[in-house]
Amino acid sequence: MSAPMDVARKVADAVLYEGYLLYPYRASAAKNRLRWQFGVLVPPAYTATAEPSASVTECLADGAAHALLRLRLRFLHVKERRVERFRQGRFVPVAELDCDGVTHLTFDEATAREVEAVVPMPGLVGAERAVRVRLPGDRAERPITAASGEVLGRVVTEHRPVRAVLRIAAQRQDGPYGLLKVRVRVENAAEAPPAATREEALRHSLVAAHLLLAVTSGAFLSLTDPPEWARPAARGCRNVNTWPVLVGEPGRRDVVLSSPIILDDHPGIAPESPGDLFDATEIDEILHLRTLTLTEEEKREARATDPRAAEIIDRAGDLPPELLERLHGAIRRLGPPATPPSSSPSPPSWSASRPSSSGPSPGPRRRGSSSGSSGPSGPSEAEEDGRVTVGGVEIGRGARVRLTPGARRADAHDMFLTGRTAQVEAVLRDVDGTRYLAVTLDDDPGADLHRSHGRFLYFAPDEVEPVAPDGVGPVVADGAEPVVRDGARPVVPDGEAGA
Repeated sequence: MSAPMDVARKVADAVLYEGYLLYPYRASAAKNRLRWQFGVLVPPAYTATAEPSASVTECLADGAAHALLRLRLRFLHVKERRVERFRQGRFVPVAELDCDGVTHLTFDEATAREVEAVVPMPGLVGAERAVRVRLPGDRAERPITAASGEVLGRVVTEHRPVRAVLRIAAQRQDGPYGLLKVRVRVENAAEAPPAATREEALRHSLVAAHLLLAVTSGAFLSLTDPPEWARPAARGCRNVNTWPVLVGEPGRRDVVLSSPIILDDHPGIAPESPGDLFDATEIDEILHLRTLTLTEEEKREARATDPRAAEIIDRAGDLPPELLERLHGAIRRLGPPATPPSSSPSPPSWSASRPSSSGPSPGPRRRGSSSGSSGPSGPSEAEEDGRVTVGGVEIGRGARVRLTPGARRADAHDMFLTGRTAQVEAVLRDVDGTRYLAVTLDDDPGADLHRSHGRFLYFAPDEVEPVAPDGVGPVVADGAEPVVRDGARPVVPDGEAGA
């Protein structure tokens, strides 16, 4: 494996196992009954769900006209695991089978697959190269034998055949810069009956399919933030069911990860994370603590569900206190906050420990946070910023506001907060220079307790409106038109007539 691919491997593995098995890591959990939700390329004959049979990646390469293009297709190959009880001379499928205190469950697993192709870039310009992928099926049987020597049953594991095609091409872009648009289409070419269930179709599918692309010379350009001269070409790139980003150490541009999950350029794995929990952007501390709260019976079922779940249970139980403490938080950078933007701030989005899940989704997805979060989910690494102007009125600590988060509808709880009044406890500014208001609700009987503990609701300035001290109506700045809500009278500056 090449060095650039090695650098990208950890992030690609997080994508590969995104949503593989979710807390509480038990087969009986409702969230683990509808599996394999991201990057699924189903057989073309299967149309019962909206899941696609192909993906398209388009990215830009600069100075790579004579390079070698290395592609690595990675996906999970579903492995059926079936438990059968030996009864009256034959094996009968069952949901589970206990033998000497060990539970064997019927539950599908998955095997990681990789297919690599190396093609010269000159041969791709104005042409198309097809790389065919053929994975044969296989079957294995393992007896379940009691301590007495009696055969109680068996575990049958089976891979079904998978067929796929990679169609690779390159196209010169207009202009003096010598840009190439690289295009890779990944198609599932497996045969599955149109009437197949989703469970049956998945066994012939590419699950969590993604691509790693590397060039031996030249560099890829960011599609998220391309240089100005390349923006027209970047806008012309069409990506279907994928999201290509630069990957590897910051500053490197020789590898692209085309993921079914929306990521930023140069995503990374937090060094504090002791292992995968199958939930990218996961909050390791919370999931580890929650795993410790499982009962012994729940842990037993989780261990029987999947070998990777057993690893999580054991790791959570054996994690030393000093390593658990590292999960509580980390400072990535120090320095003065950036200059606040002149335009209205965008909704807050705070990243967690892993790169950026409830039914099958045909396209990439993004993880984020909403404005109405409380406590630790609020703006991290924030500092007091005094006052902020809202609707032409300067407000700060002690001011009263009415919450109006409905424009974004980012959080289902917003419907219970819209129109309620609150007191501003602080005006905060995060490391990006974006301002937020920390507030407590006027009608919350626990407001004093929240205030003493520093647990607030957080809103952007454009999600609130100032309220007069008497709480009757909104404050109106000089020259502004009053806004009447629910018959309340607006409050206007002294010397002006009210509406």
